[in-house]
Amino acid sequence: MIDTATNTVVGTPVPVGTNPFGVAVTPDGKHAYVANDGSNNISVIDTATNTVMGSPITVGSQPFFVALTPDGKQVYVANRDSNTVSVIDTASNMVVGSPITVGTAPYGVAVTPDGKRVYVTNYFSNNVSVIDTTTNTVVGSPITVGANPIGVAVTPDGKRAYVANDSSNNVSVIDTTTNTVVGSSITVGTNPFGVAVTPDGRHAYVANQSSNNVSVIDTATNTVVASQWGLPPSAGASCRRRRPCRFLPSAPSSSSLSTRTKQKMPSHSSRASP
Repeated sequence: MIDTATNTVVGTPVPVGTNPFGVAVTPDGKHAYVANDGSNNISVIDTATNTVMGSPITVGSQPFFVALTPDGKQVYVANRDSNTVSVIDTASNMVVGSPITVGTAPYGVAVTPDGKRVYVTNYFSNNVSVIDTTTNTVVGSPITVGANPIGVAVTPDGKRAYVANDSSNNVSVIDTTTNTVVGSSITVGTNPFGVAVTPDGRHAYVANQSSNNVSVIDTATNTVVASQWGLPPSAGASCRRRRPCRFLPSAPSSSSLSTRTKQKMPSHSSRASP
């Protein structure tokens, strides 16, 4: 845990499942939901005591990113190897309903500010699925974006979704009213992974793994206005070797995804080594 007043680590690490990846905090700040990629479950942390509550919540295979609805009542979990999204009821901390089938290798997940839609990036399908949170079903056709989309973020006004396309080194912008891509893709750094939009909606920040920097997009013009905060070259080489998204050379069939991913994906435990 990091104290944001001093930007220092406080307390001791909280033990969770195997290979924790995505994390999301409830709107009231009382709980954090952690996706454990290696143990196929979700840990729930009580932020008052920084301890894990109850038993892990079993979801699909290799959960990566998680997102909460604005009212804090539901958690959406992208299960990469199951090609599904699980929904957790935060009142009971149990999975509700059947897994929602999306595209191949879902990674990123983002909920609109009104809580009505969930945008899910499908890495090997090169598209984004949209889930209606009322029915927890996919609506419309998948939205084609760039190559191997990962990160996704919705603007505070809910009008746009920004998608980081790992292998095409750009960002797609989706109009959430029509669920279509608007304008040309925005060129950023090499292998963009994460994306976040500022609370005022004026800028989107994109983390470029292999460029070791962050691109800043002006959302009014959808142009890059800065690329900064680079890492040393030595760190870049290490990052490239252990990038989690470069785990297969081409899209597999859904039936063989799990086996081939385990064979060719860099081990999560090896990322700590240079």
